[in-house]
Amino acid sequence: MRLLVVEDEPKLGKLLVRGLGEEGHAADLAVTGDEALWMATAAPYDVIVLDVMLPGLDGMAVCRELRAREVWTPVLMLTARDAIDDRVKGLDTGADDYLTKPFAFSELLARIRALARRGPSERPTLLQVGDLTLDPAAHRVMRGEQEIDLSAKEFGLLEVFMRNPGVALTRVQLLDGAWDLAFESTSNVVDVYVRYLREKIDRPFNRTTLETVRGVGYRLVP
Repeated sequence: MRLLVVEDEPKLGKLLVRGLGEEGHAADLAVTGDEALWMATAAPYDVIVLDVMLPGLDGMAVCRELRAREVWTPVLMLTARDAIDDRVKGLDTGADDYLTKPFAFSELLARIRALARRGPSERPTLLQVGDLTLDPAAHRVMRGEQEIDLSAKEFGLLEVFMRNPGVALTRVQLLDGAWDLAFESTSNVVDVYVRYLREKIDRPFNRTTLETVRGVGYRLVP
């Protein structure tokens, strides 16, 4: 594999590059966030091992910017922080896995192999259809510059639509995506919540993005 190691501690960075090389991998080293961003966009890598604490852009900012530039290389974050909030924040910026320092080199290798098996796949931190934006981590929805207040269930249903833009979804698919198995559905619960969404994301903005597909269900279009 070709790997990018982003680590500002010279000793650790060189140790990781040497160890990965001894395992048969080609590993490049970046020591700043700006350097990492340039290298990750200039060359194809199978996995990026990204330290959080970096001079200039920190690891979270680098990861967020990579995803914004549609670079989907799997990212394994390294950090001395072990607080749950820090791990959550790292994953929400677009990282794929998290490893807390100090760590065993064998575990690092196993995590790299697992990420490489997945390969790159598009997974933006923000969902966007036209000028409608949904932030799953912050639980915010925007139409252009205006924020829209949604209930938890409305938000969940909209997220299902925005993860499948342009796709005609049946009521059963929408139920499966936004309601849990314990939910006792009524015949028109999806129709009711689609109506709620239309009243909030479409009508105030003179839009018709939630379309009814006769005989099937509903579809979200730009």
